[in-house]
Amino acid sequence: MDTLADLNERIERIEAEQDARHIDNRPTSVGFDFREEQPLLRPVPLDEFDVGLTSTPKVNRSSRVTIRQNHYSVPARFIGRNVRVSLRADEVVVFDRHEIVARHPRLPGRYGYRDLLDHYLEILRAKPGALEGSTGLAAARADGSFTPVHDAFWAAAREAHGRAEGTRALIEVLLLHRRLPSEAVIAGMSAVLEAGSVSPELVAIEARKAHALAGGPPPVVITPPPPAAEEGEEAEDIVSARVISLPDRRPELPPDTRPAPSLAAYGQLLSITSKGSA
Repeated sequence: MDTLADLNERIERIEAEQDARHIDNRPTSVGFDFREEQPLLRPVPLDEFDVGLTSTPKVNRSSRVTIRQNHYSVPARFIGRNVRVSLRADEVVVFDRHEIVARHPRLPGRYGYRDLLDHYLEILRAKPGALEGSTGLAAARADGSFTPVHDAFWAAAREAHGRAEGTRALIEVLLLHRRLPSEAVIAGMSAVLEAGSVSPELVAIEARKAHALAGGPPPVVITPPPPAAEEGEEAEDIVSARVISLPDRRPELPPDTRPAPSLAAYGQLLSITSKGSA
């Protein structure tokens, strides 16, 4: 087979042929007998069975692990630490305890590299000059995740703030991809560029708006407290947004129509309490 998808398709055809097969001239087929016996089988375990080969390599100073003489990037915060890697037929999955921190398609052959730009953003924020020639950027351009809109924002930011600070502005925008969909971040960059700005903060605001319009959760807006009234100005005249607390939103409760307890009832209760204490 040329690809894993071709192999899976071939296996499905073989399974269909086997389901239609009859054993020892039995009147029922293999597939029919299996459907009859399937309810009697035990359920599949809830925990996913790891079909890969497990190893615990150490992340080198280039923020990569070496598996079968190929190199795969992991987030830079794991440099110098050991991580758990599952080498599978078609992918390499990197774990920190039970959390997946990186996932790569498995490389064929030897001495190959698979880098993700997102894994190096914290390093590039401190060394912005290394972004232009990085392998992570080349890989992002190749797979289409670094779009012409990113290039346009980067060029405008460098023209406005210089190479270093303009690159840092782009990195702040790239960090937004961790919290928002790529489509929303790209829409935010486009809106800010049309307004003639290269502010990462404005990109974040526009990206959250685009995400909300696409059906995601609305952006969180923290409103300032109302300003204090100046001398000679009534507080009611000040129009300002404020936070509405739960008691303010609670509906008006109906009046209590129960009869009030008499003084004799209170005296009887106090008498019983004093006897119990004695």
